[in-house]
Amino acid sequence: MRIGLIALLHESNTFSFQRTTLESFRQNLLLTGEPIRSALGQAHHEVGGFFAGLDAAGVEAVPLFAARALPSGTILADDYAQLLERMLNTVRQAGALDGILVAPHGATVSEQFPDADGHWLAELRREVGPALPIIGTLDAHANLSPLMVDSCNALVVYRTNPHLDQRARGMEAARLMVQTVRGEISPEMAAAFPSLAISIDRQCTEEPHLSPLYQAADEQLQDSRILSNSILLGFPYADVAEMGSAVIVIADGDKAFAQEKANQLAEMMWSMRHDLDGKFTSVEEALEECVHSSERICLLDMGDNVGGGSAADGTELIAAIHQRRLGPAFGCIYDPAAVQACEAAGPGKKLQLKIGGKTDSLHGEPLDVEVVVELLCDGKFTEPQPRHGGITEFDQGRTAICRTDTGLTLMLTSQRMVPFSMQQLYGCGVDPHQFRILVAKGVNAPIAAYREVCDRFIRVNTIGSTCADMSRLYYEHRRRPLFPLEQEAEYSI
Repeated sequence: MRIGLIALLHESNTFSFQRTTLESFRQNLLLTGEPIRSALGQAHHEVGGFFAGLDAAGVEAVPLFAARALPSGTILADDYAQLLERMLNTVRQAGALDGILVAPHGATVSEQFPDADGHWLAELRREVGPALPIIGTLDAHANLSPLMVDSCNALVVYRTNPHLDQRARGMEAARLMVQTVRGEISPEMAAAFPSLAISIDRQCTEEPHLSPLYQAADEQLQDSRILSNSILLGFPYADVAEMGSAVIVIADGDKAFAQEKANQLAEMMWSMRHDLDGKFTSVEEALEECVHSSERICLLDMGDNVGGGSAADGTELIAAIHQRRLGPAFGCIYDPAAVQACEAAGPGKKLQLKIGGKTDSLHGEPLDVEVVVELLCDGKFTEPQPRHGGITEFDQGRTAICRTDTGLTLMLTSQRMVPFSMQQLYGCGVDPHQFRILVAKGVNAPIAAYREVCDRFIRVNTIGSTCADMSRLYYEHRRRPLFPLEQEAEYSI
């Protein structure tokens, strides 16, 4: 048995001004053939799970194509076309395959194809024909489309947010593939699409408001006829027709039964809609809580959520901390020009900088401040533990650590970086325990790392291309109606 492996992963924020190119993938991951095994075989990632699951079953894994870029704006049309052609060429040159394991993200958007994941899965299906099994994984933030469902035999979604189970879900997909090829099961997949967009601040699966839904999904799995089921939380920053939540159920040989169970989960999700609506804390409210607390607090900068495709140079929250002199505090800002200025000055030197707020007009004005350069580093670090995204090797480019006279320590990076690992700080000689406030540009993903040092998390409703309040975002293409954007929305099977 020979099973091909394909991954094309990008979370596309259509509100971002930073378009995604082929170079964006080259900077992160763009591989064909055996180098994929070296890069991802041991990773806490679904592709690592593919390798592990197939190996455990004594099945040959045939790595074909793997591409990943940091979340950012829509993929340019020509660059997406090149990615797709590279992918399909690896399939054409692979020889006889018994199935293909795929890892789309589920919220990828290209200029020409808003449902880019549905498009490339359909093109893959066209290439290999209707009989070859295609089974894969999806990010929990996928905006599921009927085309994705129609193009695959089975799709398995991460069950945790922060995403700590990616490798396990890859192994689950591999197990389903092996059983399918051996004729032991016949997966039939059904989906349901409630008229609901779950607020990003209500998407942490560890919190009580989501527990009943996942418990119901787990209870369904006690029925041996159900092979798998999944909850898709949705990605609100892709203005596409598919934006919103969904559920998947896969039954053994019985599509009608799968649809019945998917409908049950969808109806339950809909009944919980008021609990899944946003609960927002302003910058001022968050800082007041910091003033009156002795805990070490992580402020989650939701409007500049790098893992959701934002600019990474938002200043609203750090400027407010600086102005109120609430240090010792820490924040990370993407600003290559400021890094160069710090390098030119050297450690121990003072200089005046205008930090952040340079990518676009959505994330605040540059912070005009005098700083002392404390140290410089290469910005490379390794995360050995399972963390959101399953990434182990990181590179944020040349990095400068500087400090203001208000006790605000700033990590300035030459490349945008997701706050998924405390090694980002330790690797540059920064001890997070010295701060009473740490700002992480995210919503749920940073929690897996930052809870090692923080007593409490406050999600802050800051401005930016990932603003948590969906009513502030201008949608043109999403499906309608969607609760809570349309309070009068109704849903029935």
